[in-house]
Amino acid sequence: MKHEAEIIREYGPFPGIKAVHGVSYDGAQVWLATGTQLQALDPDTGVLGRAVDLAADAGTAFDGTHLFQIAGEHIRKLDPATGKILATIPAPAGGDASGLAWAEGSLWVGQYKDRAIVQINPETGAILRRIASDRFVTGISWVDGELWHGTWEEDRSELRHVDPASGGVIDTIELPEGIGVSGLESDGAERFFCGGGPSGKLRVVRRSTAPG
Repeated sequence: MKHEAEIIREYGPFPGIKAVHGVSYDGAQVWLATGTQLQALDPDTGVLGRAVDLAADAGTAFDGTHLFQIAGEHIRKLDPATGKILATIPAPAGGDASGLAWAEGSLWVGQYKDRAIVQINPETGAILRRIASDRFVTGISWVDGELWHGTWEEDRSELRHVDPASGGVIDTIELPEGIGVSGLESDGAERFFCGGGPSGKLRVVRRSTAPG
């Protein structure tokens, strides 16, 4: 089932931030991967908070305690309070790691060029499962047991609810032409936070609850 996106709110562009890549949410703050920093944002006020200096050019995830950040061929685990890197594991080989999410005790990594989502062991990087897509995969999010991912091809973007077993599309939220989706994260309820890539913006899209 397809729906037109309802954009609830838009943040940015922000001074000094040229792009928003990965996006995560720790229950209070949204974390934006901006290339050279992880930047905290209060989603209620739109005010930027603290920043952590590190390579942050793709997906971001939060496991309830730690942040995870894709940096090229690696995924780094860090303490959000101090910014200290606690561990590093390899990102899945090839495919240009894009989105990142945490669910079921695993990390889920988008592979942009390979059009796939890969479930990996967060301690070793070992691949546990691969889900094929027919679109370029950008951000990834799990919410209420549902797997969602962003797509961005040419001037069109979608948020897709997919079957984690088959990769089949259950539901689609279509964004207006010209609006791209890089990072994707849910607040656990009705909001999706969507990174806007080189627009430097963060957009909030209402999650569809209609049956697929």
